[in-house]
Amino acid sequence: MGNDTKTGYDAINPWKIKGKGGFKAASFIYALVALENMGFVANVVSMVMYFFLKMHFDLSGSANTLTNLMGSTYLLSVVGGFISDTYLNRFNTCIIFGILEVLALVMMTIQAHNGSLQPEGCGKSSCVKGRIAVMFYASLCLLALGTGGVKGSLPPLGADQFDSKDPKESKALASYFNWLLLSSTIGSSIGVTVIVWVSTSNNNNGWWKGFLIISITTFIGYVFLVLGKPFYRLEAPGDSPIIRIAQVVVVAIKNRGLSLLESPGELYEINEKESDSAEAKIAHTKQFRCLDKAAILGDNANPTPWTVCTVTQVEEVKVLTRMLPIIASTILLNTCMAQLQTFSVQQGSLMDRRLGFFQVPAPSVPVIPLAFMIILIPIYELIFVPFARKITKHPSGITQLQRVGVGLVLSAISMSVAALVEVKRKNQLLKNPTKPISLFWLSFQYAIFGIADMFTLVGLLEFFYKEAPAGMRSLSTSFTWISLSFGYFLSSVFVDIINSVTKRISPSRKGWLYGQDLNKNNLNLFYWFLAILSYLNFVNYLYWATWYKYKTEDSTNIPSMEKSPSISGVPLIKSAEIEVSNTTNGGSIVDHTQEISWKNNQVF
Repeated sequence: MGNDTKTGYDAINPWKIKGKGGFKAASFIYALVALENMGFVANVVSMVMYFFLKMHFDLSGSANTLTNLMGSTYLLSVVGGFISDTYLNRFNTCIIFGILEVLALVMMTIQAHNGSLQPEGCGKSSCVKGRIAVMFYASLCLLALGTGGVKGSLPPLGADQFDSKDPKESKALASYFNWLLLSSTIGSSIGVTVIVWVSTSNNNNGWWKGFLIISITTFIGYVFLVLGKPFYRLEAPGDSPIIRIAQVVVVAIKNRGLSLLESPGELYEINEKESDSAEAKIAHTKQFRCLDKAAILGDNANPTPWTVCTVTQVEEVKVLTRMLPIIASTILLNTCMAQLQTFSVQQGSLMDRRLGFFQVPAPSVPVIPLAFMIILIPIYELIFVPFARKITKHPSGITQLQRVGVGLVLSAISMSVAALVEVKRKNQLLKNPTKPISLFWLSFQYAIFGIADMFTLVGLLEFFYKEAPAGMRSLSTSFTWISLSFGYFLSSVFVDIINSVTKRISPSRKGWLYGQDLNKNNLNLFYWFLAILSYLNFVNYLYWATWYKYKTEDSTNIPSMEKSPSISGVPLIKSAEIEVSNTTNGGSIVDHTQEISWKNNQVF
């Protein structure tokens, strides 16, 4: 195989190409992330006002339209991840979906500029009909597909520039995700200040200008991505991860009547010398033993993909299965984020937005947590991580699941603060309606949640990338966005359910979030509801994070375990079971290296 000069990647090992990869290549990706998120985040925080004021949705309708858009965007990241793993390399996938994203932004610019393409107010939940609805929903669908596809393939493209098996590049890989978040944060900060100000200026008639700026900056971002192509390490797409998963499930069902073998060494595995893949073999684990039946080769059976699977293939499915509770445990955090991005903006529009002689646009409030993150991310990367590395010997300082756990706690605290701030806002309204509290009271909940997002988002991206099998990294990384997607959809469901239930039990016969007047709603009770759920969810997360068993490869890639690092006396790597065995290889017996299964419940 070797290097493929036409396609620009080494079909066996892209990390062997000299002069490619590293932070030089990643810098072009950082540029795209900053420029693309400049518009994406500006849309996230301000579009609810665009839907409310220009497209004439009601309060809950505008919030649900935005959360459904965001949910669809993140859910469609799976499409980008699947395509980049299976059919196209990650670079080409980014370009194709990027074209769709720019096209959608241009369509939104045209509709926001042309009054004939905007509906008249009708007093209903939605006033969008006819050709206006066709263009409106077509642009939103294209935006969701384009943006989602890029999110499913761009972060792993950047991570591919670092070899996780090389000690130096492994540390750089951990840093890559932190700097990726910093790039996104810087772009987002410009978006929620400059672009939001342009969009909401001139009595909220500058939306088309904001969309035009977003279209241009996003296009420039993809130009940077293309300019960096000569420096990228590009991985060739492999077998369909869906097919590999299906093979394990089908063969395990076919072999359900077989007894489990006493020794894992008797399970089927391909000798590395006979394999045309450079992917490392994954060590056998004792969880989900029922799937091991897929790796049992029957008597006189030919080893074909649909009659027997390798141990590595079975372990790939086990890894993905173990990830499911982690994904589920982070959904509620993203539901809370969706609420802060919608109702908090509407809260801000009813508060005192003066900053000296300047009137701050309500959607610009998220710049407060972004400012915190711009300061804290370098501190975390340059000070905390090196200090933690000395103690834990972990390349990232602390494990990815520990990082996610911190974020979940902070998100629960943020929702509690949000409830208290809303109570204060309404109390001040009752005392003196002409003197509302300052907009900057919202900074407390935003700042805490911003730090929570810093811990959780990067932790999940790094966790899913590192834990995923090499041929499923884009698909696995998109699990981060799936969690966000379900969080946004759950947000819409919560709003509808809360309204439906509370209107039956409240004396006024109106739901907590009914109508267009936030002053007559009970948003504070809704925030308390989310806060209580968040604390309960953290307890649930602790169980699954402790239960999770980290993936390990063969012994040649496993570091020394003579001294297991620990934090406060709690071992990060508890014990090792070394199984020296012979592995069945298509009817012959091959002396195999030690199989090591780490019982590394390494979270808390």
